[in-house]
Amino acid sequence: MRLLFLLLILLMASCASKQKSFYMLTAEGAAPSAGGAGVGVGPVSLASYLSRRNLVFQESDHRFTLVESHIWAGDLDDNIARVVSVNLGRQLHTGNVRTYPWGDDTGLRYQVAVDIRQFHGSASGDAVLDATWRVYSLPDRAILATRSWNATEPLKHDGYDELVSAESRLLARLAAEIAKGLK
Repeated sequence: MRLLFLLLILLMASCASKQKSFYMLTAEGAAPSAGGAGVGVGPVSLASYLSRRNLVFQESDHRFTLVESHIWAGDLDDNIARVVSVNLGRQLHTGNVRTYPWGDDTGLRYQVAVDIRQFHGSASGDAVLDATWRVYSLPDRAILATRSWNATEPLKHDGYDELVSAESRLLARLAAEIAKGLK
């Protein structure tokens, strides 16, 4: 009985000591500091399987894993909006980019709403992004464009740091695609 109790304590201690790693997506660099056309980014909506703190990994066509000890540092939709807005500002050479929600439309010419349908790592060694976006003119909120885009980005090496880096590169590519419609 004593041995069983000791084993139980050791098992609980090993589970408690498992550290969590927190991840943030990053932009390719800083946005310009001022001027340019005003762009609002957001809202960003996520497919329901992404609306959680854990990084997601696709093991097979129909099986996904939530990585318990590797989690997002904050809300994923906010992180995506921030990264897309900075990358979009770089693409459009404007420092006048805001993320949703913003107080009012003053100074904004466009709003870009983004729907993320897929955003995860895959067993093939890629990061996956499937998104749609809508561009609205402001202040009248008329739809100027609606597009879908999907891509994969190969991981340069194994690991969750590299997965998040590859996902960040995908968001930079998404911003470049959105910018094409705004130039």
